[in-house]
Amino acid sequence: MRVTRNLALSCEILAAHKTRTLLSVGGIVVGVGAVILMVAVGRGAEQRILSCIRSMGTNLIIINAGQTQIIAGRERQATTVKTLLPSDAQAIAKDCPSVALTASVVRKKMPVRWGTGAVHTTVMGMSADGFRIRNLPLTSGRPFEPQEARAARRVALVCPTVAKTLFGDTNPVGQLLRIGRVPFEVIGVAAPKGTDINGVDQDDLVIVPLETAMRRLFNVTYLQAIHVQGRSAEGLDQAEKEITALLRQRHRLQGKGDDFTIQNQATILEAERETSHTLTLLIGSVAGISLAVGGFGILAVMLMSVRERTREIGLRRAVGARRRDIRTQFLLEAVLLSGAGGLIGVGAGIAATFALSGLRQWEPTISWPAVAVGFVFSVSLGIAFGIYPAARASRLEPIEALRAE
Repeated sequence: MRVTRNLALSCEILAAHKTRTLLSVGGIVVGVGAVILMVAVGRGAEQRILSCIRSMGTNLIIINAGQTQIIAGRERQATTVKTLLPSDAQAIAKDCPSVALTASVVRKKMPVRWGTGAVHTTVMGMSADGFRIRNLPLTSGRPFEPQEARAARRVALVCPTVAKTLFGDTNPVGQLLRIGRVPFEVIGVAAPKGTDINGVDQDDLVIVPLETAMRRLFNVTYLQAIHVQGRSAEGLDQAEKEITALLRQRHRLQGKGDDFTIQNQATILEAERETSHTLTLLIGSVAGISLAVGGFGILAVMLMSVRERTREIGLRRAVGARRRDIRTQFLLEAVLLSGAGGLIGVGAGIAATFALSGLRQWEPTISWPAVAVGFVFSVSLGIAFGIYPAARASRLEPIEALRAE
């Protein structure tokens, strides 16, 4: 019953000093809201990056010709390497037990025209199995068949960015476009995949059969890349070892460095997950500092309250209140301030997360553990920063307190 009376009295006292109460609560609101929002942003970015990596394909390993470098945030080949061949892809599929499928890839930027419209886009020659390896579903039409690829047929699939730019509202399937000077029949439209982890638009692409690209468009005998699908996600590291050993043997690289670069999807996923997790912790820690600053605000307000209410404390002690009662009174006020700030901060953080997700068009990824930790931490701050003012108030002697001005 005494705690209930103290709680009611604390609410009356805080309500009587509205401005001071709002200012002290504001720091906690900002801190808790910032923790929730920043962690949600970090988790949202992490999920988006991981989704981009997974959209590249299932159990994917990419073998690039030559050594790639990161230039301006994108992977680029330093020099043209001509040692990666279609026969390497066939050998990998045949001789590597951990590999399920392979697809040879060549690509080049070329002008693509239809009617009076033209775009300069990436034209990719790919083996038929590449559709399965890279998870490339179609919204209309069909993929090219293996026999069309072997015959170097002039058929093409367009991705959404190219389809929208060139054809607008016209159905591209069945239309004739020109890649360079060579006419191609559009037989399908790929489903949208968005940007990859390097920020490259995966939908700004025209896909043609590998043999057609090598003979009729690029006039080359070598590949830029081989896409490999492992038999399982757990076996990707083993597949990478088998591929490395086989290619070094086929390219006669004893005593030399690799003339190829292998990207393992599992390794990329783990590296990106660790980086994103570290970034989320860093952002959350910075937001936590603002929450701690709010706690110091409560400390300052409670010390001011003790000073202003010295006579009240003396009067209560004179009529029989114990030191414990005074200590409980001021500690309850501190907890009420931090608890109210925590609740409002939780609501503000969740609302800000949904508002930002609407503006940025990504799914809100609210971390409920972060919400719970933010609220519990705010209440704990109230207790921690309220102990000293409460103890100071309880130590006041009744006579001296009543004499205070």
